[in-house]
Amino acid sequence: MAGRIEARLAELGIALPVPAAPIANYVPFSVSGKLVVVSGQIPLREGKIAYSGKLGAAVSMEDGVAAARLCFVNLLAQLKAAAGGDLDRVARVLRLGGFIAAGPDFTQHAVVMNGASDLAVEVFGDAGRHARSTIGVPSLPGDAAVEVEGMFELG
Repeated sequence: MAGRIEARLAELGIALPVPAAPIANYVPFSVSGKLVVVSGQIPLREGKIAYSGKLGAAVSMEDGVAAARLCFVNLLAQLKAAAGGDLDRVARVLRLGGFIAAGPDFTQHAVVMNGASDLAVEVFGDAGRHARSTIGVPSLPGDAAVEVEGMFELG
């Protein structure tokens, strides 16, 4: 029987992927007490970067928002592994950090990051409301358009 969060994901039409393996010398998540820190996730779909390039250039605003949303889906896959397979153990989304690959004149980073933030609230309700920072960067691994990291509390 699926839990409450798994049922919500199904309602939203979201199937979690197999968590991506790290591409360098780090772990996908770290757990300390009730805190889980999930390493930055890029917009991977079926093992390939689904959104690449820079916002304000080759990547549209709509695709940037979709990329941030997909990054959060990938965060959830890692979080599920960190929670022993049970997303109902997640008490709260504490913080999200977003990195937006963008040209020097792009200023709508926060709008792009709303793709991840809005999904956090759609999935977890009020427990999905979180602190956040959003940073524009000149490039990301694999030319990904967006990367999102997160901190969560387990119950």
